[in-house]
Amino acid sequence: MGIIECKNVSKSFGEKVALDNVSLDIPEGKIFGLLGPNGAGKTTLIRIINRITIPNSGVVLFNGNPIAQSDVEKIGYMPEERGLYRKMEVGEQAMFLAQLKGMSAREAQTALKEWFIRFGIQDWWKKKVEELSKGMAQKVQFITTVVHRPSLMILDEPFSGFDPVNAELIRTEILRLKAEGATIILSTHNMESVEELCDNIALINKSKLVVAGGVNDIRHQWGNNNIELIYTGETPIVSAPGVFEVLSDDANGTRHTAVLSLGEGVSGNEALQAIIGCGVTVNSFKELIPRMNDIFIKLVKGE
Repeated sequence: MGIIECKNVSKSFGEKVALDNVSLDIPEGKIFGLLGPNGAGKTTLIRIINRITIPNSGVVLFNGNPIAQSDVEKIGYMPEERGLYRKMEVGEQAMFLAQLKGMSAREAQTALKEWFIRFGIQDWWKKKVEELSKGMAQKVQFITTVVHRPSLMILDEPFSGFDPVNAELIRTEILRLKAEGATIILSTHNMESVEELCDNIALINKSKLVVAGGVNDIRHQWGNNNIELIYTGETPIVSAPGVFEVLSDDANGTRHTAVLSLGEGVSGNEALQAIIGCGVTVNSFKELIPRMNDIFIKLVKGE
């Protein structure tokens, strides 16, 4: 049982279908990537989980029970469109938002000061939000999302607007929060971050769930049985019908880097034996697993 279970969730706005019978489980203590192109239905699902809107049909369970308004205090949500009040001082606003999530003034001040020191922004407490750059404001938004230590955190494009140094800071904090037991829903178009951070993903396209599961399982599932082979030989190897086909072979002197496509049902060991029989020295032999970016494009295009 996941911390969040969506069962046959559908939502329409007039004639526009935003979600069509979507069911998925979000496991506890994991980083869950919620993926899809713009307009696919991701934000609608996030808003339903946060009880900002209600589905037309289906149910969302939180720890096995229908999600209630009281559960929202256990959720931290950072929307893609940030929502800080520009005229308020940073510290005042952070205190206000922390107390909205049920923290006492003393708890909020202690926790916020720890976060501000960790992010190196302790001098910003009296600044107004309008004085901050976009990246600086997003640091504050991240802190206000997680300061009450919610069991579920929903981060929509959390790296948007950050330079590489601060993006790495946010990645580090996301992994630390996971290690402390938090469940994190990460909605992003950055497939590199998905591979680096996510344990599981769900891809929504045109309001429907297309694929869901472990990141490594999905990458292997969508593999095309290709092998990268690095070998040493005077002449290039040639295709062995029924065993492997040479798709490419780049040579630098006697050192070759080739891509092979294995025949249906052919194991890596069988292919390796056939290659060694060609009289070459094998330096490296590894499966080429597709990147999440390639899988994303293929699934969205329906290829």
